[in-house]
Amino acid sequence: MRVHIGGDHAAYDLLGELVSFLEAKGHEVTNHGPHTMDAEDDYPVFVLRAAQAVAADPESLGVVLGGSGNGEQMAANKVKGIRAALCYNEELATLAREHNNAQVISIGARMSAVEESKAMVAAFLATPFSGAPRHQRRIDMVEAYEQDGTLPPTP
Repeated sequence: MRVHIGGDHAAYDLLGELVSFLEAKGHEVTNHGPHTMDAEDDYPVFVLRAAQAVAADPESLGVVLGGSGNGEQMAANKVKGIRAALCYNEELATLAREHNNAQVISIGARMSAVEESKAMVAAFLATPFSGAPRHQRRIDMVEAYEQDGTLPPTP
């Protein structure tokens, strides 16, 4: 699996841990940074590049990291075609893929321990989209809105 990863200073140590973890599992990892610790860096610099790379390579998935994961998820979701999910446990990571076909997981380094983060990423990468019609229908509605502002019909 090709995995694009990016974060910020708050997740610098976790990013290194996850890159090593993913490479040890045989994944092809592209680290979009940061590559040095800078307490003043800005997450959009690295997160947007990771999300763009996932959008350009539909066979890949992404991991974005920050202190809480909130801003990183929001930034990744600004990349056209990307569905990024903020996760705090394995169940959320699994559901993000299974029900929402998320391509990017966002994790808060200040919210999740390293081992928990590894477990979430492993679950996210291992879980396929269910393809269930109800889930695909919902994704299609969101994509239509993203494309041209079409709102789903009200019941």
